[in-house]
Amino acid sequence: MDSCKFQKGSQSESKKRSANLGDKNDLRIKAIGHGTVIDHITPGQALNVLNILRVNGNFTNTVSVVMNAGGSRGDKDVVKIEGRELTEKEVNSISLISPKATLNIIRDFEVVQKRQIQKPESVCGIVKCINPNCITNSTEPVETRFVVTEDEKVKSLVLRCVFCESVMTEDLIKFIE
Repeated sequence: MDSCKFQKGSQSESKKRSANLGDKNDLRIKAIGHGTVIDHITPGQALNVLNILRVNGNFTNTVSVVMNAGGSRGDKDVVKIEGRELTEKEVNSISLISPKATLNIIRDFEVVQKRQIQKPESVCGIVKCINPNCITNSTEPVETRFVVTEDEKVKSLVLRCVFCESVMTEDLIKFIE
């Protein structure tokens, strides 16, 4: 992709630039040489994806975020991270909040792998159980483990704790820090 060039200039120069874009004021984000692009994220979930990936003010790689952008499959969010490929645990975490996202691995400015994020059958050590009496919330060193299913009626993911059988929907998911 071309990068968007912001130039200082007069209002007439600004109007000329807008006229050159036609009626579409597309913002182009600079292509990344090596890293990951997460596309088709559920609208409004990009910041949660950044939280899962532990991207904060101390993160030094270039990160681009687009929220509520129109796409061929409807509105979407997009996250680009320079110099980083995701772990399977991170991908599984993202699948819980955005099961229809796509993952693109970029090397030397080329997409070398593109895949739809798949809902895992189970997740371990990612999500905190909502039951305060669950053994995973005690002082015992027990890693959380959930079976992941989909509620066909409401088209939502459901997580069931294998230890206490507590059931959580997407809106109740709390990730382990």
